[in-house]
Amino acid sequence: MKALLDTNVVLDVLLDRKPHSVESAEVFRFIEQGQAEGLLCATTITTLDYLLSQCMKRNESRKLLSQLLKLFEVASVNRAVIEDALASRMDDFEDAVLDHAALNSGADVIVTRNSKDFSRGKSNVMDPRQFIVLMKD
Repeated sequence: MKALLDTNVVLDVLLDRKPHSVESAEVFRFIEQGQAEGLLCATTITTLDYLLSQCMKRNESRKLLSQLLKLFEVASVNRAVIEDALASRMDDFEDAVLDHAALNSGADVIVTRNSKDFSRGKSNVMDPRQFIVLMKD
């Protein structure tokens, strides 16, 4: 199972945002244990850098990003992804980029707490709880 994690799921873990961090951390555990392959969209990395630098020192945020890159592969954002996202029926461009980066990287699912934002997308989408249930079956 190849899963692309949305920024909100990653932030839940990194910032221990309760109550969401519990299920999001379990999604991470499946990836850490090699039961699933984890992907992050390239734009997620830049967004995480910006958001983390607002609440911690730069060297701390960069250390976290380096640790993430040891655990996750990066789904590329190239011209094709951007053009497909622009032509998408999705309302939010950032989510459309994530959707098409997932498709282009061969992800089986996007794991997000905002499934409704992807209702007009092309990827399979699950919230962390649904992903956990799937992985345990």
